[in-house]
Amino acid sequence: MDDTPGVFGYTAGALALDRHELWEEPEVVPRLRLSQSPADAPALRDQEHSFSVPPMPRDRERTVAARHRRAQHQAIRRRRRVAGLVVLAIVAVVTLLLSAFGSDSSPGAQQAPGPSPANRLLPSGPPSPQVIALEGSLRIQLPVAQSRLTALGYHASGDGAVALQPLGSQANPGTFTRLAHRIFGGRQRGLRWYQLEGGEGPGTTALDVGADPGTDAYSPVDGTVIGLTPHIVNGKRFGSEIDIQPTGAPSLVVSITHLKPDPALTVGATVAAGTSKLGVILDLSHVEQQALARYTQDAGNHVEIEVRPAATLAAP
Repeated sequence: MDDTPGVFGYTAGALALDRHELWEEPEVVPRLRLSQSPADAPALRDQEHSFSVPPMPRDRERTVAARHRRAQHQAIRRRRRVAGLVVLAIVAVVTLLLSAFGSDSSPGAQQAPGPSPANRLLPSGPPSPQVIALEGSLRIQLPVAQSRLTALGYHASGDGAVALQPLGSQANPGTFTRLAHRIFGGRQRGLRWYQLEGGEGPGTTALDVGADPGTDAYSPVDGTVIGLTPHIVNGKRFGSEIDIQPTGAPSLVVSITHLKPDPALTVGATVAAGTSKLGVILDLSHVEQQALARYTQDAGNHVEIEVRPAATLAAP
């Protein structure tokens, strides 16, 4: 084979193309314009020198937002803890109130059952000596037999009577007093009395001793009968007001009402506490509303006792 170059410089055996059929590569235009500056121009900083780049500043907005979210979460947790403590406190208070007043849900629950009907038909007899109130050195004794007693109540009278000092404990004290007794103790035992509504002035100037109508009533003090006057209610007479001058306190007068006086009782008669019969209790439930009925199992009939200064002390 002849390897001598041909007319156009191609070796023998190569595909001969005409000059007009030669492949021409199209010019590609770059997307980015390259720098056309002279080659000797410095493109970078001189490497002989070094520089410190300052730190990038933190994203303050993100930091503030993160702190705000943490503060919100802490506030929510605090509110939940406070709400839990409030709920516990409410439960504790409700428990204390229920324990303080659960056994005294109604006034009648504090009062022992009244005497049976058979006992009411029998003579009551005199009471055992029992002091129920004081006025200085004056001792007021129970005027009815203990078996016939339904309740003791004090109220204001507003007619010049002096305040008595009750003995025993109040059966219907205020809310805070009852709660304090439940928590700290100190509740008295034995004789119990009720504070009644009505009247003006001190709340213990009149003493109501509850008992059924027809119950015998006895003198609450030693002394002398100095007055027997009609007791008027709504323009009508209901028994008498019996005034007794105590032997140990002649400057005072003990007045007893709501009684039908004993026929043997006269002015000037000497009476002894707990043994001298003054009369029998009347039924006034149809002529006046008796506050003691709220705490008894009947109409609240009673004998009323008041203590006043003697008339001679009020004279000019």
